Amino acid sequence: MTMSGTLYRYLADQEVTFDLVTHPRSATSLETARLAHVPADCVAKPVLLEDEQGYLMAVIPASHRLDLGELDRQLNRHLEFAPEAEIAGLFEDCEPGAMPPVGAPWGIPEVVDDRLAEQAEVWFEAGDHEQLVHMNGETFAQVMGDARFGRFSEHL
Repeated sequence: MTMSGTLYRYLADQEVTFDLVTHPRSATSLETARLAHVPADCVAKPVLLEDEQGYLMAVIPASHRLDLGELDRQLNRHLEFAPEAEIAGLFEDCEPGAMPPVGAPWGIPEVVDDRLAEQAEVWFEAGDHEQLVHMNGETFAQVMGDARFGRFSEHL
């Protein structure tokens, strides 16, 4: 598979500069960072959540785990992990488990952990398990648009 067409069109519409990095097939964000020889702190990992208000994508470094209680507190919501079957249905042009951490093209709002926003460079899944999108941190912040930022993850 190649880069998600939905993601590609969104990045093209945003007129941002990025490149694609090919890496051996991987199953987790941490493994992806290792195989691509990039710092795990700089790999954006999405976590799809939901509640009665709808979906929300939390974007954290691959080297971290989501502190769902802290995120709930900050947003005054009670979020739960979205079921895998729902995720596959939303991100139809992505391989299962390889959704990009950019929710806007799919109409999903994002929250981004500050630790990721502080990085000079960011890499993230292109929609498959063999390519990463690479861009500088300023461009990543631009791509995140109206996302809310905060600290809601903990180092593994």
